[in-house]
Amino acid sequence: MKELKILYLYPDILELYGDFGNIQVLKYRLEKRGINCIIEEYTIGDLEPNFCEYDLIFAGGGADQEQSILAKDLIHYKDNIRKAIDNNVFFLLICGAYQLFGKYYKDVDGNIIPGLEVFDYYTEAINDRKKRCIGNIVIDVTLNDLNTKVIGFENHGGQTFNISSPFGNVLYGNGNKFGDTQEGFFKDNVIGTYLHGPLLSKNPELADYIIKYCLDRKYNENIILENLDDKFENLCREQLFNQFLSRHN
Repeated sequence: MKELKILYLYPDILELYGDFGNIQVLKYRLEKRGINCIIEEYTIGDLEPNFCEYDLIFAGGGADQEQSILAKDLIHYKDNIRKAIDNNVFFLLICGAYQLFGKYYKDVDGNIIPGLEVFDYYTEAINDRKKRCIGNIVIDVTLNDLNTKVIGFENHGGQTFNISSPFGNVLYGNGNKFGDTQEGFFKDNVIGTYLHGPLLSKNPELADYIIKYCLDRKYNENIILENLDDKFENLCREQLFNQFLSRHN
């Protein structure tokens, strides 16, 4: 039996807007296909994980206070995380976790939270605490040379700059900054995004893209995934797209 091994970082700290649902969706879609899913968790105080032992590493969103706490812990594993990325382990990073993989995060009070500096982007919060990029968001994403729409929910005061390779182009919503045309970061085996929701429950095609990547890498073959019945999910997606994109146009 094939299997994938997932590491969930800081589940007790980074879990806004149902981000844990991403893990549940991956587990469900794997097991529906007869693929075993092993989920392990790491949080502050646990033994250091070997990041290279995993097929997928996931981290969700958190507020400024939570980010400042865990950043001091995460920085100890900077070299090992970079090694895992270089070894093509897949990373899915939502909101706060996405920010921490950049150079730094500057909070609303001007405090600098050092990032892992794995990538060159950086994030700075605006001075007005009440002004946030918040609401539903739709982006156009390219997966395996095919375009698809990805939908989620964003809520962030931080504005992310210097993105070299965006996750997608904004069709509705804000993105990395107020009124931006781009959202997130996507490079090879790393997706960083502000999309909560949870992201993968609303986007089964993206979930399967990640699953296939991880299986192909682990077993060194072009895995053909069994189709699942996503009629209900796709019907919901179409209704939301019609609602948001028609309003936008």
